[in-house]
Amino acid sequence: MSDTEGKRKGLLGRLFAGKSDAPLAAEVAAAAPPDPLPDPLPVAAAVSDAVSDDASKPGWFQRLKHGLGKTSAKLSDGITGLFTKRKLDVDTLDDLEDLLIQSDIGTATAQRITAAIAKGRFEKGISADEVRSILSAEVERVLAPIAKPLVVNLSLRPHVIMMVGVNGTGKTTTIGKLARQYKREGKSVVLAAGDTFRAAAIDQLKVWGERANCPVIARPVGSDSSGLAYDALKEAQALGADVLLLDTAGRLQNKQVLMEELEKVTRVLKKLDPDAPHDVVLVLDATTGQNALLQVEVFGKRAGVTGLVMTKLDGTARGGILVAIAERFGLPVHAIGVGEGADDLQAFKARDFAKAIADA
Repeated sequence: MSDTEGKRKGLLGRLFAGKSDAPLAAEVAAAAPPDPLPDPLPVAAAVSDAVSDDASKPGWFQRLKHGLGKTSAKLSDGITGLFTKRKLDVDTLDDLEDLLIQSDIGTATAQRITAAIAKGRFEKGISADEVRSILSAEVERVLAPIAKPLVVNLSLRPHVIMMVGVNGTGKTTTIGKLARQYKREGKSVVLAAGDTFRAAAIDQLKVWGERANCPVIARPVGSDSSGLAYDALKEAQALGADVLLLDTAGRLQNKQVLMEELEKVTRVLKKLDPDAPHDVVLVLDATTGQNALLQVEVFGKRAGVTGLVMTKLDGTARGGILVAIAERFGLPVHAIGVGEGADDLQAFKARDFAKAIADA
């Protein structure tokens, strides 16, 4: 076995070796970020800044390109190095596959890309721009089927959307942004501060509610989160609200207790509406990298995740992991966030993402 082939197989083994549930959960827990420190600004000031629209901001695609800059730069520089003054041979394709896997693109997608590049081109050469174009097309092909907006079903009244994820991924902020967007569309929205473990999360959601003119159902810190969820759904039903956005605690380092509590929240909601929650959205931090795969698996098993939102595409992101997640789980990706502003959360578009990550 060649050194290159051995390196590739070793990498694949580390990235995608199967794990039992127990060590899987433990690995997720160990990698989960600790409880964040309070914002240096008061919560009201921080949210006020976040919800203000800035007309001087660059366009959405430019912000997306910036957010994926770390991944796209690594890929673009690597492709340029591989395909400048170098013939196309097996070693070059092996090195390209390694580059793609190390960028979190995913094994199957990496293999399809190298196969597409190799087809009919051996010994003829190929330009770096052509490689980027093929990369963009293959990434789009993987992502297009799972690019699905989070559509509110007005016949449900309320459409219950429960947000889950590890601590620090941006669940509460994402709820605030969605609430503001739904209100702009003329929908009535109720927010539920289900992260009853953290005063900062409750206060932050209250401010988002004030800014979006949405009622917020909250209880004192330490209250039972399932009881809060029950009360929130009952209130939203009484109001005839279109949407109930339910926040949840996210400190997976206390995984067993909090995961059981998450399951309890779901059971309690079903007492009022057998189909609730209608969507369970996992919020992922784009800087997480490979650990995001573990989060999707664990939350999928314990919380019944129906779709994803990826946040913090801020220039330090490892955005290639979204391709690997799509390849492995096939869950809908509803939206991505590139900043703290309310308009920095947009519906996920596969073509834009693919072009940005490939620098095509």
